[in-house]
Amino acid sequence: MTSSTPTPAAIDARGVVKSFGSVHAVRGIDLSIKPGEIVAFLGPNGAGKTTTIDMILGLSTPDSGSISVFGHSPRGAIARGLVSAVLQTGGLLKDLTVRETVELTASLFAEKRPVDEALERAGIRNLANRRVGLCSGGEQQRLRFAMALVSDPALLILDEPTTGMDVEARRSFWNAIRADAARGRTVMFATHYLDEADEYADRIVLMRGGEIVADGPTSEIKNLVSGRMVHATLPDADITALAALPGVDSVEAVGERIAIRTSDSDALARHLLTTTDARDIEITAQNLESVFLTLTADNAEPAQNGAVR
Repeated sequence: MTSSTPTPAAIDARGVVKSFGSVHAVRGIDLSIKPGEIVAFLGPNGAGKTTTIDMILGLSTPDSGSISVFGHSPRGAIARGLVSAVLQTGGLLKDLTVRETVELTASLFAEKRPVDEALERAGIRNLANRRVGLCSGGEQQRLRFAMALVSDPALLILDEPTTGMDVEARRSFWNAIRADAARGRTVMFATHYLDEADEYADRIVLMRGGEIVADGPTSEIKNLVSGRMVHATLPDADITALAALPGVDSVEAVGERIAIRTSDSDALARHLLTTTDARDIEITAQNLESVFLTLTADNAEPAQNGAVR
């Protein structure tokens, strides 16, 4: 009887540490991503996301710990065409056409997908004969996506891929990514647009201060912060009095609009309606932005020792 060999993780990082002089960028993280997952990699500036991505891409090496990609070293996986990346910026030759640029990239790989297929999947086949210098910022990001796809990678890493795009360009770009991911490709992306993570990720990994402070399915991550948000219009609100009410965790005011996080939204709504001049009251569940701000605050503790699974 033969035994099947287990499929290696798309990314397997164990005890990874990376420092730059006195700056501890990554502090002993463990991360495992299965083939076929779509993972959002989140955190504030300086959290260690880009440093981690650089190590996964073989652009730098850990001071200690290990990283493997589909069972290979990061550089070995890239040499085999298993990994491609779409980064925030990257040199493009402005005088080449879109097609010529992807053809040039394809020439670097022994095994590759047809150029027209990569252009089609990236949604820019109609731009094939346009010079790169005449493409918009969003179109150039799609071109980078096509360049990443031409080697047919098993893992696609996106680092802030929609920075500078307008809303329509972002939506169009993510529709292309999602359609491609539906074919089974593993996708890991870093973004500051939390709505992108909420809509497109199966799983969220949240970093703060070089450590992973939460890791789990998107729906579970949003449940890490208890309570609800109550929004209301209340001129001259007494913030101190509201903050002292039972069950209230925080109060913020922008002009006449207040936002209150509370564990008892019903009681708070009754108070606002019966004892104040509040109007336009809305009660909502916690969203990803609320969780992000709570878990990345300077005084925050890791969620369940850094993971929810």
